[in-house]
Amino acid sequence: MKQKSVVKIGGFDHVQAAYIGGGRPVLIQTMWKDRLSSAGLEGPAGERLLERIDRLRAMGCGLLRFAVPDLEAAGVLGELASRVSLPLVADIHFDYRIALRCLDFPIAKIRINPGNIGGRDKVAAVLDKAQAKGRPIRIGVNAGSLPQDLRQALDQGKLDRHSALVEAAVRELEIFREFGFSNGIVSMKASGIADTIKANRLFAEKGYSLGEGTVPLHMGVTEAGPLVAGAVRSAAALVSLLADGIGDTIRVSLSDTVENEIIAAREILGALSDIQDGEPPPGIRIVSCPRCGRNSFDTHGFTEKWLPRLYSLPRNGTVAVMGCAVNGPGEARDADLGITGAGDKVLIFRRGAVIRTVRAEDAEAAFSEELEKW
Repeated sequence: MKQKSVVKIGGFDHVQAAYIGGGRPVLIQTMWKDRLSSAGLEGPAGERLLERIDRLRAMGCGLLRFAVPDLEAAGVLGELASRVSLPLVADIHFDYRIALRCLDFPIAKIRINPGNIGGRDKVAAVLDKAQAKGRPIRIGVNAGSLPQDLRQALDQGKLDRHSALVEAAVRELEIFREFGFSNGIVSMKASGIADTIKANRLFAEKGYSLGEGTVPLHMGVTEAGPLVAGAVRSAAALVSLLADGIGDTIRVSLSDTVENEIIAAREILGALSDIQDGEPPPGIRIVSCPRCGRNSFDTHGFTEKWLPRLYSLPRNGTVAVMGCAVNGPGEARDADLGITGAGDKVLIFRRGAVIRTVRAEDAEAAFSEELEKW
């Protein structure tokens, strides 16, 4: 079996280093949902933006990608990159000048398709500058934007979708090889679970490489759907691949918040570890009851509100959010910290032992205090 390449992202100036491939832990990433603007970087809005990005980092996000549709957006992302330590990624299509401009800033990684960035001289300019700057590039192939000949072969039934995805990726890799660029990553994404699994399996079986090692794989089900549907579809595809040692970094693409994309990815990696009886990934595990007619505590509202903070805690352990005395300290007795309803009161407990009993209106303040003591 060929050696796996490791790609370093960041690790220059103030930008923290991230690593993909080479047997390193699977890296979690997400993509910003809104367009950046210069005004959005200033004043209170800018402070909120920086705080949110720092929270994503604390929650386990290793890379944060932004769409960069034009040169103005490149400048805005460059300014943001100068203010944060989390490695940022520029997602670029069609205009090679945008990629060149992004490489003037501490933007840690570029995502392009060499096949749609322009002619040979334009591709060479991007690869040369990225090589000089030490910035990796991801080849991103999607089922919805295949080259015309592959699309026609697919429509005519001469080629299946997963084979078309791999062929498109291999063509792009050939461009990298032609110009001697070895600092690359590949992704092949489809909205179908089976196509995603088959494409990544086929690519991994072939052992495609740049330089000495096999190319790291970024994996995900693209356009997976809303929160529940998207998380389930992503889990079905990613656990199947990761269990066989395929894949180096993942994104769970949801029609939902970036925070929930990170949470879903963390839970997928946690589930995989559980299945394989491996070492649990670092971080908090949250146990919460589904709620029923015995409920005397709003577990749904409390859990949703506290998720980002709990997933940002820099420690390991289990937190339980339960709805009644039946599912409270009893069933969640192993939790390091828990909260549950009990009639018109709220109980806070550790390892099954009640440590505080408070009124419902005081529950959040009391829980926060105990969380700080933990």
